[in-house]
Amino acid sequence: MHTVLDYILNRFIALGRLTVRWPDGAVSTYTGAPGPEAVLELRDARTVRRVALDPALAVGEAYMDGGLVPVDCNIYDVLDVLTANLVAENGGHGMVKLREKLGLLTRRIAQFNPAGRARRNVAHHYDLSGRLYSLFLDRDRQYSCAYFPNGAETLEEAQVAKKRHIASKLLLNRPDLTVLDIGCGWGGMALMLARDYGAKVTGITLSVEQLAEAQARARAEGLEDRVTFELMDYRSMHRSFDRIVSVGMFEHVGIGHFQEYFEIVKRCLAPDGVALIHAIGRSDGPSTTNPWISKYIFPGGYCPSMSEVFPAIEKTGLIATDMEILRLHYAETLRHWRRRFTANRDAIAGLYDERFCRMFEFYLAGCELAFRRQHHMIFQMQLTRDQAAVPLTRDYITEADRAASERTGSERTGSERADPERMGAMRGRMTAGE
Repeated sequence: MHTVLDYILNRFIALGRLTVRWPDGAVSTYTGAPGPEAVLELRDARTVRRVALDPALAVGEAYMDGGLVPVDCNIYDVLDVLTANLVAENGGHGMVKLREKLGLLTRRIAQFNPAGRARRNVAHHYDLSGRLYSLFLDRDRQYSCAYFPNGAETLEEAQVAKKRHIASKLLLNRPDLTVLDIGCGWGGMALMLARDYGAKVTGITLSVEQLAEAQARARAEGLEDRVTFELMDYRSMHRSFDRIVSVGMFEHVGIGHFQEYFEIVKRCLAPDGVALIHAIGRSDGPSTTNPWISKYIFPGGYCPSMSEVFPAIEKTGLIATDMEILRLHYAETLRHWRRRFTANRDAIAGLYDERFCRMFEFYLAGCELAFRRQHHMIFQMQLTRDQAAVPLTRDYITEADRAASERTGSERTGSERADPERMGAMRGRMTAGE
């Protein structure tokens, strides 16, 4: 299989440089136009065979198992070269193309997501040790894309900005508005809406670990009278709310359930209510979930194109009143997470093991590159049942963002004014990656 993989790489690498050390000690270098560079070692014939036959799954597994090892670089560098060449559309790998075609044919089966399966899928990733997430997320455990208005924010500042930005779109213009938080995570968004905006929030989740943490946080903040957290599938909710928010949950719905999801949003939304859906999407049309991500990280997950989302909304009668696309914000968020994970790697290995650490490193690096080099993005979609439910222009969003910042004394540190050089460097990273 050495000869086969050598042939594939000779055709595949059109951008950057990849150097491969083979199990027999031989070294091959594949060079294209100027671009990212990396060196890797393939330690045994089994790894060579697996990567040659099914790279979309085998590269990640080989890194986890120690058969593929970055040399004088890290897995981000290796994946940067591979991802850059995938985007270059250099013909690709036959097995990857075949997987994609089969995936398109079978994805409704793979993403069939009734309540029992949805709970198992959530438990696979979100019921891991809470300490794990505390070691690489921000203090509020926001496990979704942060918002970098200027590019110079810390992770904590950017996550606060994200929550404010979403709150602004929810139009929380009077106290005691009822809010449903679908997929509430560890409760940070719900607690902020109650504490800072006077809302009465119901958060629902399928994660036992997240539920316990969210309930404990509500008690610790003395917000139990304003925030309730429940272990519930969104399809079981039948109450009406003035506002609905869902952050980072729609990716777990499954393509065959999109219309059902929006029908439930409509059912639970008051006639003059406002909903805000924040989710990962793709700008290059319908596709499939990477098989490694599906197997090891998010079983049943899928990031849809807008051409798959809007038809489902149209059939419900909901009205899309605002849409914003956040491009490199998640790449920057993942960069922060990846670096924090690296800084706390020994502690995380103590919780799990070395294979788990390599799995998470591959996940964070691969996802960051999906936003930097491929076609992934975040969409924030505002929905209503009544066209008059929100103002005529978007000015109110900016005004509400500014008012919230001033009211809380501005979470930002003034780094843009104090250190313009740092801001410029950050903007460069958001454009070019590392």
